[in-house]
Amino acid sequence: MPTAVLTDRERTAVQAYLRLLHTVRAAFDGPPGASRPSVVPPAVLAEAEQALADAGLSGNEEVFFRMLQSWCPAEP
Repeated sequence: MPTAVLTDRERTAVQAYLRLLHTVRAAFDGPPGASRPSVVPPAVLAEAEQALADAGLSGNEEVFFRMLQSWCPAEP
């Protein structure tokens, strides 16, 4: 698979999305029966949304997820 070269804004969008993903994952990785947050912290969500908008990726999920996959491929 060819390696994608991301622009600074695209890289920022991917990093913000990964921070959002890790925040959500950490919130739900507690012990069974532990209380779970009902929402993502507004600052984390706002950062991801702004980064996507700055990179011109708002509403273009297909392109964004293709970039995300090429930059951070799934582990085997």
